[in-house]
Formats: sequence, structure tokens, C-alpha cells
Amino acid sequence: MISTDQTSHDQTSTNTDLMQYQVPEVPSIAKTIDEMHAQFSHLKTLSRTQPINDWVTRETQLDNLEIMLSDNQASFAKAISADFGYRSESETQFAELFPSFTGISHAKKHGKKWMKAQRAPISALYRPAHNEIQPQPLGVVGIMVPWNYPLFLAIGPMIDALTAGNRIMIKMSEAAPQFAQTFADTIARYFSSDMICVVLGEVDIAAAFSELPFDHLLYTGSTAVGKKVMAAAAPNLTPVTLELGGKSPVIVFEDANLEAVVNRVMMGKTLNAGQTCIAPDYVLVPRQYHETFISLAKEWMAKHYPNIEHNPDYSRIINGAQFKRVKGYLNALPSTEIHPLTSVEANIETRLMPPVIVSEPSSDSDVMQEEIFAPILPLVHYETLDDAIQFVNSRPRPLALYVFGENHNDIEKVRNNTVSGGLCINEVIMHVAQHDLPFGGVGDSGTGSYHGKAGFERLSHMKPIFVQTKLNGLNLLLPPYGGLFKKAMALFLK
Repeated sequence: MISTDQTSHDQTSTNTDLMQYQVPEVPSIAKTIDEMHAQFSHLKTLSRTQPINDWVTRETQLDNLEIMLSDNQASFAKAISADFGYRSESETQFAELFPSFTGISHAKKHGKKWMKAQRAPISALYRPAHNEIQPQPLGVVGIMVPWNYPLFLAIGPMIDALTAGNRIMIKMSEAAPQFAQTFADTIARYFSSDMICVVLGEVDIAAAFSELPFDHLLYTGSTAVGKKVMAAAAPNLTPVTLELGGKSPVIVFEDANLEAVVNRVMMGKTLNAGQTCIAPDYVLVPRQYHETFISLAKEWMAKHYPNIEHNPDYSRIINGAQFKRVKGYLNALPSTEIHPLTSVEANIETRLMPPVIVSEPSSDSDVMQEEIFAPILPLVHYETLDDAIQFVNSRPRPLALYVFGENHNDIEKVRNNTVSGGLCINEVIMHVAQHDLPFGGVGDSGTGSYHGKAGFERLSHMKPIFVQTKLNGLNLLLPPYGGLFKKAMALFLK
């Protein structure tokens, strides 16, 4: 644990006692339901008796988080790779560590301003009174972490929760057990159990975790499990942020630079072997570009992932169950629709799954009904842009939508006539790394958003405050309601 003695910050007396807490009354790591309940009870009591209302303490927690990440980069990457059977350390640096560090830096730069009470507009009828909005810590925030990006999808919500002055309980994914244990052990070394506790365990523990009466619960994962999490939280009226998946489409205009399109789409589809909630799920492309798209994709693979079977930059599918699920999608398709982008076949032993393009699959096929979460890319032809928009709108609203082209009117048409969690124009995925943009889904792809100021406000109580002055006119509107009152009402209601 890093105490205040190891930082340059001065603490208030209350929070100094908190930060120098050396012998935890509850375990920092819970592996049973009883231990988990003890953690929650402890944190809830502290959140009510010692709210973290000063910036110094919050900044110290962010400093600790930054130091922890810096000290343990290699061990985190190694543990993640072990869970995947192999994942490139470079991918972990790019997709998990980099946005985590920049997220912390952004919060430290702006958090002090965010937490100050802000004046809000007031109608002239109530002046000289004024309105304020005061952000306050919610208390205890629960975070349920998925397996695909287990570091960033733990750290990202933690940044927002700590900046907002909350205490945290984290349930790590049972599908990434080596990283989960490594992360839990590391958190216990850098943070007091007064601030952050980690929960490990299987599905039964996760279910019990979602039933705790948190002040806010943030879950990242599948839509099906997200529904269960929301149902479990409902009896406690626990507010939830659900970051779910879905099928994120790409719409390619006729005027798009197809080589640039393939470059960005294939980057997004091969990152983490396609196991990304905002990976391009399928591409809507004009029919005349079909063959060229496949040809360019093969060239792209040869350039960026040569000798893919032994390429150190290409990751594996997380486990055998996920591998078999995705392979089943391909086995159900006619072989004429499947276009391998390399000469290497999928291997269940190593869980290597090379990218393939699926040409014009039927709308009721698994690859068009389910979130693929693997390097399989359906190409769907469209005749007019209206057809492409209708195709997207006839399906559940996606977590992300990607548009490629230069025609301003076409871009505006898609912007204004589709609803998605996020939108990228001539790019994929990168909106998730923009800390000045909220990140979240809509409908089946999620509810609520976080990151940066949006995350701070999501995990704060934005308390409205009305401040009356000694001299004001409201006493003139008290009963008995006489002539002055009636004249005032006539004026106000006119």
C-alpha cells in the first residue's frame, strides 16, 4: 500500500487516517460471498462517515493508480497473455496501458475543476437568489470487468470513480483468472481496503456481486448478461451503467478511398483477434467494390501480419469455448461465402483464428444475428445509401457506427438518420480513447456513458442547490391571497 508518507501531498486529518490505514479490518481480496459482503459493509460505512470531499485525497488516489500501472506493466501484460494463450504485449500497451495512462492524466488535469460547485442559470423571477450544482461522491461504486480488455476496462471506470471521490469494489472476470489474481494482488499492495477491494470468483460470485446495494454499478460485457445485471440491481434501485456489445456496422460510400477503408477496418477487426466490443462487425459496401475489398484485405494481412501462425503481433481467442462458438458460425455457412485472408487454417489447439471475410451471408445466419467477437468480417452489399441506413436501423442500435467517404451530404444523412452509441467518420474504434467524449451505448448496446467529465458526473451526485437571499419577493406570494397575489399570477400566467 502507498500511504501519504510516500507522496508530496498534505492530507486533512480525517483522510490522513484513511490513507495510512495499515491493518485492514476486511480482506482486500474476497473469494467468498461472506468476504464480499464484509467488504461492501465496510466500504459503505466509510462512505457515509468519511466522505471524500477534498481534491488532495482524490488526486493522491489517482497518483497511486498511475504508480501502480507504471510499476507493473510487464506483469500485467504477461498475465493477460497467459489467459489468452498468447496476446501481444504491444497490443496490451496500445489498447490497455496507453488509454489508462492518458485517462489518469486527463482526470488529474481537470478533476479539481469538475468537483467545484458551479453556478447554474436562474429565472429573473427568482433573483436575487441563485442556483448552484454541487458534485458529491455517490459512495460505493461496483465495477464488473470483462475478459477481453481486463486492464483498461477495470482502470477506466476506476479513474472516474476515484476522481468523483468514491470507494470501489471490483469483480474481475472468471474467464481471465491469471490476470484477475495478479490485478487483485497488485491492488492490495497499492491501495488500502478502505478505498478499493477486489472480488474474485465464478458466476455465482458475480451474480451475488450484482445484487449488492451499490450506489452505482458499472458492468461491461454482453447484452444477455447485462439484462441479468440490471434485473439484479433493480430491487435495490441501484443505478447502472451498462457498456454492452452489439454489431457495429461500417458503411462505405461510393466515393470512399477503398484502400484507406480496408486499412482502418482491418486494423479494427484484427486488434485483439477481433475480441473488441467496438470492432467493426460487418461492412455495408457498394456491390462493385466487393472483389477489390477482399483483394486489398489479403494484401493488408500479408503486409501487417506475415507468417500469421508465428507472428508475435497476432493474438489468440481467449478460450476453447469461444473458439468453438465462432468456428460453429463458419461451419454453418456455405464454403463459397468464406474467403480466407491467409493460407493458414484455424487451430483449436493453439486457438489461432486467422481472419476471414464472409461474402453476402444470409440475414438469419449467426454471423449476422450474433456479435461475432472474432476476426470474421461479413461483407453486405447495398444498392443505395437509403438501403444501407434502413439495414442499420432495422437492427438493434449498435455500440458504434463507422462511416467512410467524403460526400458531406451523405455523411450528414447518416449522422442524422441513425442512432448509435458512438460514431466515427473515416475511422474505427478511436472514439473510445477520446477522454473529452462520453463513451457508452444505447438500447441493446448499453445505457449510460462514462470517460472524462461524463464519467465524473455519472459517478457523482450532481446536487442542485437553491440559495435564497435575505431580501426577496417571495413573501409577497403568501396567503391570504389578496389583490397583489392575483395581479402577480395574472402577469406570470399570461
